[in-house]
Amino acid sequence: MLSLFLLLPFLGIIALNLPVKGRRDAAAFLYTLSLSIGQAIVVLFNPGDFWAKPDFWGGFFNLGLYADNLTFVMLLSIGIVVSTAVCVGWQTISDHRQRLNFYNLVLIALIGMNGTVMLTDIFSLYVFLEVTAISSFILIAFHRDLNALEGAFKYIVLSALATVLMLTSIAALLLFSGGTSFAAVSAAVKSNSGNVIVIIAVSLFICGLFIKGGLVPFHGWLPAAYSAAPAAVSILLAGIVTKVAGIYVLIRLVRDVFGPISEISSVLMLVGTFSIIVGALAALKQDNFKKILAYSSISQVGYIVLGLGCGSPLGIAGAIFHLFNHSIFKSLLFVNSAAVEKQTGSTDITKMGGLGSRMPYSNATNLIAIFSTSGIPPMAGFWSKLVIIMALWQMGHFTYAAIAILVSVITLAYLLAIQRKVFFGILPQELKHIKEAGIWIVIPAVTLAIIIIGTGLCFPLLFKSFLMPVSSFFK
Repeated sequence: MLSLFLLLPFLGIIALNLPVKGRRDAAAFLYTLSLSIGQAIVVLFNPGDFWAKPDFWGGFFNLGLYADNLTFVMLLSIGIVVSTAVCVGWQTISDHRQRLNFYNLVLIALIGMNGTVMLTDIFSLYVFLEVTAISSFILIAFHRDLNALEGAFKYIVLSALATVLMLTSIAALLLFSGGTSFAAVSAAVKSNSGNVIVIIAVSLFICGLFIKGGLVPFHGWLPAAYSAAPAAVSILLAGIVTKVAGIYVLIRLVRDVFGPISEISSVLMLVGTFSIIVGALAALKQDNFKKILAYSSISQVGYIVLGLGCGSPLGIAGAIFHLFNHSIFKSLLFVNSAAVEKQTGSTDITKMGGLGSRMPYSNATNLIAIFSTSGIPPMAGFWSKLVIIMALWQMGHFTYAAIAILVSVITLAYLLAIQRKVFFGILPQELKHIKEAGIWIVIPAVTLAIIIIGTGLCFPLLFKSFLMPVSSFFK
């Protein structure tokens, strides 16, 4: 029944745009929210042995969909983050027509992301990446102001470059494999491991994924896009879109298709390390709430790529665990930035202070997200960073491990600066009227905070039963 993850959003788009009277934006909100929450529930509880059931159209046509533990992690992350963005969108977008447009675009992005994590064909995967990218372009420029259009333009230009790189790579690999399935491409890469064209093709595809994931030195589009996009769109982009379009595909192809090539592992570790350092240092210099979080995303994605580059089963499991954790704690940070922006009308943290007394839920949940991002126990982020550092140490990469630890301290410094400037201190006179954000922002924030704490406390069980088996797919 994997096809339902694509079919239900598609049918929703058709139904929600029929020329009927009534509040279609409310119907779109309820449908998209139910669909995303339902997706998370199906992954967690597998009702009625859902995954074992065949698609209802039988053998009429074959999409080549496949799900393993890595797919489950991604589908769960997608469901949680999309439901969060849907709620915040309802609270922060007031125009009925704009709301309907927003939910239509979210459903298109949902189709693209779900397809990306379930497909086993490199060209079909590329197509669904583009579906995700196109909806993201429009979402970034949703309000059509100058900053949003600039952010969308940067995304379009660099994404177009990534498209050229990936299509060139696919064309070259097709010459050797005779097909575009993961199995065919993997066999071709292994049998032509010393061929210069194959090496270039693999390198081009990986560079395209570096752009999609916003990794250094291809990160120029990311801060502009994240900070200029509407609040709900920033949650979607930072929480899951770049993780699916760049990082998930990188994990899947590098380990499942291209194979454990030592040169690729070295490049991944270097790019991951530079992303960790550059993102953290750039975040230190920012005064814009959303830009700090954008640069922080670059840094945290670097940890994922560093764990992947390590190449050991422990490193891969740590990378996937941190990918999930990053989806949750970064979404929570952007939810709280949305709450602050909605209530104060600004993202400049130098103009704030003392909001903690007026916005207690945002204050408390933001602190939980900060602790998880910085790797403070017992939050979930501590465990994933610890596993990555242990994997690096185990493989003899002591310098990389030391850098990972040091940058976590820097991360704590710039995130606590946000907490101090926004929520602590004296409340400015012009903000005396401030109160907590609406319920559709508070509920997602509290839910994400509970997930962070619960995942951290249940780490031993989750790691042994769910995360470590992921590594068995990459032997």
